Amino acid sequence: MKTIVVGYDHTDPSRHALERAAELAKTFDSKVLVTSVAPLLHSSPRSAGPVDPTDSIAHHEQELAEAKSYLDEQGVEAELVPAIGEPAAAIVQLAEERDADLVVVGTREVGVIQRVLGQSVSQEVARRIHRDVLIVHPARR
Repeated sequence: MKTIVVGYDHTDPSRHALERAAELAKTFDSKVLVTSVAPLLHSSPRSAGPVDPTDSIAHHEQELAEAKSYLDEQGVEAELVPAIGEPAAAIVQLAEERDADLVVVGTREVGVIQRVLGQSVSQEVARRIHRDVLIVHPARR
């Protein structure tokens, strides 16, 4: 396992995913590609607007810097890959472009409405990708 892609957005589930990716990277001497995706505003079903000002590119760059700091502390080689767009699509595209061996994403317990509306990034990544995916669930208390 040479390359691991992890989606990170500074939430508890994504922190757990980052921690698991670091564990695996240390075990297999892998490189970790960390992405944080700034979503676009959608103005109509056929067009996309600018980046959401409440969820800016600068904010995602800060998230990536935090992830890099953690991985550096763990002694894991990491590359930061900022992205813009729909999160699941961006994660899948990165994994395909970089020929990743594994994609690691966190998940939170979503409600019925989120599931019906397809708002689970982890489920959408698993549905779209043709690579191994590790979905990291929240730690049990």
